Amino acid sequence: GGGPVPQPQQLVASAMAERAALMDPGLILNVGDNFYWGGIEKTCGTPMGEISFTAHHQFDQIYEQVYKGPGLDGKLWFSVLGNHDWGGRQFNNGWDQQIAYTWVSDRWVMPAPYYMARVEYVDQGFSVDLFMADTNFNDAKESSEDSEHNLCGSAHNPPGATCGVIGGPMSIETCVAYFQELWSEQKVWLQKKLSESKATWQILVTHFPCGEDGENQAFYRKLHQQYGLDLLVTGHRHDQELWTPSMTYKNFMGGLTCFVTGGGGGITSEATPNPEDKKDWYGEGEYGFYDLTITKASIKIESINYDGKVLLDTIVYPK
Repeated sequence: GGGPVPQPQQLVASAMAERAALMDPGLILNVGDNFYWGGIEKTCGTPMGEISFTAHHQFDQIYEQVYKGPGLDGKLWFSVLGNHDWGGRQFNNGWDQQIAYTWVSDRWVMPAPYYMARVEYVDQGFSVDLFMADTNFNDAKESSEDSEHNLCGSAHNPPGATCGVIGGPMSIETCVAYFQELWSEQKVWLQKKLSESKATWQILVTHFPCGEDGENQAFYRKLHQQYGLDLLVTGHRHDQELWTPSMTYKNFMGGLTCFVTGGGGGITSEATPNPEDKKDWYGEGEYGFYDLTITKASIKIESINYDGKVLLDTIVYPK
C-alpha cells in the first residue's frame, strides 16, 4: 500500500456523498468486508433480537457517521459478508450481528449470508433481481494452512470455537465443509432462481473478485450464457477493476461484465494510489466506487475515483 492518500475512507465517502446528492441513487450495493480487521469484534451468539454495544458502536462509527447526507440518507444498502466479516482468520466473530442489524436499521439490508431482492422501477417499466451471495469458501482452508487468511485455521480460532447455535460452522473441524456446502447450496439456488427470473435485469453481488467461482470462471460463464446473468459485482481486492468482456486475457466469463469495487478505503489499497506509479495496479483505480445508471435498455457503469473523477465507463445490454 502506502501512497499520498490520507484518510481514504473519508475521501471515498465524501466523493460518494457529492455524487449521490447530484444523482440521487435508488440503492447501494455493498460487497462485504464491511468492518476491518475482524468484522464486528464480538463472538457470534448474541441473541438476534439484540444489538450488542460493540456492534452498535462499530456500525455508528464506521457506517452511520461516514455515509450520510442528501442522496444517501434512507437509501437501502444491500450487503453481503466478506471474509473479514466472518472474522478474517477465524469464523466466530460477530457476523450474526451484521445480519441482526437489518431489523434495527432503516437502510442496512442483510437478512442472511445469501438472499435475493426484487427492485421494481414501476414508472419506467422495468425490474431488477439482485442475487446476494456468499463466496467465502475461497478463504475456508484446512486448519493448519495459511493462518492469516483462513476462516477455518487453528492458529486464531479458539479451541472449541462454534457458531452452530445460530446456523454457522459447528467447529474448526467442520468449518471447511460448512463453507463448501454453503456455496454448493447457492449454486443450485442461483441456477433455479435465475431460470425463474422474469426481471429485466439479473445482477449477482458477492465478495470474492470477478471469476473466483471455484471453477476457473466456468460457473459464472454458465450463469451468464445459460441463465442470462447480466452483471457481476464483487470486492475483496482493495482496488477498482472494471472487467469488460473484451478483456479476454483475464475475463473468461463468456461476455459477462464484472467489476471489483474493493477500494472503499477502510484499509490500505493493493498498490500505491499514485497515478504516476501504476506498475502494481490490477485495475483503473485504487480507491473509489462505481455508479450504475440503469434503464430498461442498458446499464451504464462508471468507475469513480476517490477525487470524484470518472476513470472508466462501459455499457451493459440485457442478456
